[in-house]
Amino acid sequence: MAKHGKKYRQALKKYDLTKEYDLENAISILKDIAYANYDETVEVHTNLGIDPRHAEQQLRGTVLLPKGTGKTVKVLVFAKGEKIKEAQEAGADYVGSEDLIEKIQSGWMDFDKVIATPDMMGAVGKIGKILGPRGLMPNPKVGTVTFDVAAAVKRFKAGEIEFRSDKTGNVHLIAGKKSFDQTDLLENIKTIYETILKAKPSAAKGKYIKSFYLSTTHSPSVKVKLQAI
Repeated sequence: MAKHGKKYRQALKKYDLTKEYDLENAISILKDIAYANYDETVEVHTNLGIDPRHAEQQLRGTVLLPKGTGKTVKVLVFAKGEKIKEAQEAGADYVGSEDLIEKIQSGWMDFDKVIATPDMMGAVGKIGKILGPRGLMPNPKVGTVTFDVAAAVKRFKAGEIEFRSDKTGNVHLIAGKKSFDQTDLLENIKTIYETILKAKPSAAKGKYIKSFYLSTTHSPSVKVKLQAI
């Protein structure tokens, strides 16, 4: 069993780990128990009543956080022709084609999101084994393979994030920063909850959202009362 440090153990004494809290109280507790000396990321962890072994029950999508993520997102766009200028004007950090592919093959990974136009996917496939394991491979299901590169760039710059279920039916997302106002975190987390709720696979049976927890990068987790969201 992992041993936790003194600050972590002190944080556990400030609330009841076994109790469920309404969302506003959970956020207040989280702000109180976060102990790192930097602006930690607030995280959402939810367990779903799905069976990820079946493709029709796997969950994948995007959610646009109304108050943003608190993080500067570096967006890379694979495009050519007039789409290069369109991506640049929309605020993309890096735009190119074969030149960027070669750079990535050499080990460069200074970006957070990757968007590609459909006509570039054949070339982007060369680095699928590099981007895929990092969750960066463009995918039409989450809007990262598109000719409307301007809209895609603006969405990710504004705070749109991807989510997907893992092998055990859990979904992990970021919801902002510890320094966010309580109301801003509340709005972001409610948006996450509602988006996951709407994304319920039709094949999923029984209770869908089984548990919903909040934590920061280093803090213990706080369980949220589902009926109170």
